[in-house]
Amino acid sequence: MSDSSLDSLVSALHDNLAATATRPVREDASRWLGEAEAVTADLAAGPLPPDDVVRTRLGHVEHLLSNVEDTEDDEADEHVDVARAALDDALAVLDERA
Repeated sequence: MSDSSLDSLVSALHDNLAATATRPVREDASRWLGEAEAVTADLAAGPLPPDDVVRTRLGHVEHLLSNVEDTEDDEADEHVDVARAALDDALAVLDERA
């Protein structure tokens, strides 16, 4: 896969995490989502750093999202689901390139 595909996935990940910031989510979920958004904002600002750095940062995002089970807001939950899918796809791209 190309760098533009990875860029698109990282942007989708960030955009969906950012969208949760405007939703009335549980306070504990908000903290995890906010930190995950901050990590992805740095990546989404581009250009992407080397793959090993991207993998490390996405691993951190994966850990942060593992702490979010339910936001108590259906729209935010949908954004989290889409963000997780983009994260999985981005990690798969990095695995293919390794």
